[in-house]
Amino acid sequence: MTRLSLLAAALLAALSLAPAHAEGERAGDFDYYVLSLSWSPTWCALEGDARNSPQCDPKHDYSFVLHGLWPQYESGWPSYCRTPHRDPSRQQTAAMEDLTGAPGLAWYEWKKHGRCSGLSAADYFALERRAYESIKIPDVLAHLDRDVKLPAKVVEQAFLEANPGLDADEITITCKAGRIQEARICLTKDLEPRKCGADTIRDCRMPDALMEKVR
Repeated sequence: MTRLSLLAAALLAALSLAPAHAEGERAGDFDYYVLSLSWSPTWCALEGDARNSPQCDPKHDYSFVLHGLWPQYESGWPSYCRTPHRDPSRQQTAAMEDLTGAPGLAWYEWKKHGRCSGLSAADYFALERRAYESIKIPDVLAHLDRDVKLPAKVVEQAFLEANPGLDADEITITCKAGRIQEARICLTKDLEPRKCGADTIRDCRMPDALMEKVR
């Protein structure tokens, strides 16, 4: 076998091991959920302020808000799945705004992730609410009154102390543009904490990520 053909074979082998992210998978076929909690001040600084999003109005005092409850494979995830269930009404998606902060986010999350749950829109939104309420936001973060720079590990530790049933391999903290972005908690289909898959468990390793104060 020539050197070129060996290289091509190695490339094909690597591609075959990579997680597939094809869209339109069958609803209900997944392994676990990722509860994604977004640090609202980061989203506002990077996107929301430019959109004049009402989420970023200081009157709300949003800290971690619900980004979504994502069906996940052990490696990879489904999206935009085929489902027999009807899409939610405008009233149903608006009712989630107290958790999501941003108008329209519940609709987008249903379209991309919720359909993959195999549940009806009403049941999926109810499950999202239960999942969000099952995790305590650490008080020190929920009421953060000044900008701080800190290792992402400190944020993770705060969640572990506030949620005694949660282990370090069941939560990951992500960063974006030098800022704390999200806390992602891995849950079973019954919303019990479980170990995250290899492609979810990777933590942000920044020693000085910005965490802007609640606003």
